[in-house]
Amino acid sequence: MTYRVYLVDDDKFLLDLYAVKFKNAGHDVSVFGSGEELLAALQKGDTKAPDVILIDLIMPGMGGFGALEAIRKNHLAQDSKIIVLSNQGQDSDFGKAKQFAVDGYIVKASAIPSEVLTEAIRIVESTPSSTGVSP
Repeated sequence: MTYRVYLVDDDKFLLDLYAVKFKNAGHDVSVFGSGEELLAALQKGDTKAPDVILIDLIMPGMGGFGALEAIRKNHLAQDSKIIVLSNQGQDSDFGKAKQFAVDGYIVKASAIPSEVLTEAIRIVESTPSSTGVSP
């Protein structure tokens, strides 16, 4: 099955790396370099919502938590799975992500791109969990 994937990260190298991995697996990929770019795309509403959004937390301007807050507050991407993809792996980060009801949390340093792809697809294809995120 082909999924619509939104990747959000200010690191162009990683963004390109993940985009190639998802595209090579047959998915429709859009990339965004900031939380602001993501929100602008989601607010346009003229395209089908993504199946999954993978978002970094630490970015200049609006970071991932700011974007997550805006997504939830404005009821954007309601049918999309949201996965934090970050090097921030402290318990406090997991806790804050849970507040935004994310569907998954992947620590970049602990997962190679093929594992990120596999986990993202597993989350997209899973039923909603009651807890959201687990470290």
